[in-house]
Amino acid sequence: MAILNVTADSFSGDGLAGRRDAALRRAEQAVRDGAHILDIGGESSRPGAPPVSLQEEMDRVLPIVEALAAQDVPLSIDTVKPALMRAAIAAGAAIINDICALQAPGALEAVAASEAGVCLMHMQGEPRTMQQDPHYQDVLGEVEAFLGERRDALLAAGVAAERILLDPGFGFGKTLAHNLALFAALPRLRALQQPLLVGVSRKSMLGQITGQPVEQRVAASVAAALLAAQSGAAILRVHDVAATRDALAVWTAVEEHRNSGDLV
Repeated sequence: MAILNVTADSFSGDGLAGRRDAALRRAEQAVRDGAHILDIGGESSRPGAPPVSLQEEMDRVLPIVEALAAQDVPLSIDTVKPALMRAAIAAGAAIINDICALQAPGALEAVAASEAGVCLMHMQGEPRTMQQDPHYQDVLGEVEAFLGERRDALLAAGVAAERILLDPGFGFGKTLAHNLALFAALPRLRALQQPLLVGVSRKSMLGQITGQPVEQRVAASVAAALLAAQSGAAILRVHDVAATRDALAVWTAVEEHRNSGDLV
């Protein structure tokens, strides 16, 4: 899943708000690089990010969806606003990627009334303050319980299980220790029986580990994506598509050779 930020204040410095042609070029490059899904976001969720009005977010996102809808690549919309969910689905979006796990009034209904897939993410708090003092009694147990509860709410609303993805929410109201505990426990989260989406690309947890600024976290991001895939992640949300594709290709080739039993 390639990240396509049409925001003005992306944490990674790649926001393309108001630059439709540049955003379309980036989307086309991501597909050439091997992206299977394009994730379009018009409101930054970085720590401390200010909210964006519905109209502004729609003005940023919908022209991109309309321009890309004819391509043979599913479009994911990264939003918490039910009105935008409905409009984006009508314009051709295939997935709703909601950091609030469809908890906003009307959000669950907007998705349930469609055939779109949905990604439910765990977040403690809200973007502006989530990193000020995150704390848990049992981070894995609490994240697992939340994702299970939200999945069950969707199932009860008639959303088929095959439409649901789960995201542990790395960096969303979590310290480095919390993130590492969740990462190590990805195989356990697979017991929720829904595909896992993992997004750690260029995030601050990688900066804390490596000491590198955001623009120099490509190697760390690729390493984390590979570890996530090895732990069973079904979808990797990344900035650096080509580098991630190459790492996965090497791993896949080695695994296929190992499993074939061919010693030649």
